[in-house]
Amino acid sequence: MRIVLQRVKEASVTVAGEKISGIGPGLLLLVGVADGDGEPEADWLAEKIAGLRIMADEREKMNRSVRDVGGAILAVSQFTLLADTRKGRRPSFVGAAPPEEATRLLDYFCERLRAAGVDQVETGRFGAMMDVSLVNDGPVTIVLESPPPVGG
Repeated sequence: MRIVLQRVKEASVTVAGEKISGIGPGLLLLVGVADGDGEPEADWLAEKIAGLRIMADEREKMNRSVRDVGGAILAVSQFTLLADTRKGRRPSFVGAAPPEEATRLLDYFCERLRAAGVDQVETGRFGAMMDVSLVNDGPVTIVLESPPPVGG
């Protein structure tokens, strides 16, 4: 799994002119699920993100996690994060998980974020053309990748 995490003051997703989800302060996650990813990768990333100390404390230092500050998460599926652009000019997405598996794993990942102590976890709409709006906080943008399987 590959995730682009952005600390936000607010973020929302609109589909066909209708706002379908939104959060206040917290994290916007653009989530790419690779072919072969599974629950261990989602578990690791959910715990990492819930505890990542990138939220400001009372001195404006990155010393708190989204869980510590009661922040929200908006997770948006983004298969284009798995683009392979090494050859030619058209990106290849063969490394992305099939839609059914990616949907299942994204749902599982969101449940694991809740289990890790993040009370509000919102999502986009899988497979839809989405307008994602955000007010970046900082800006703080971090790329995370799940570790390779043991022995891999």
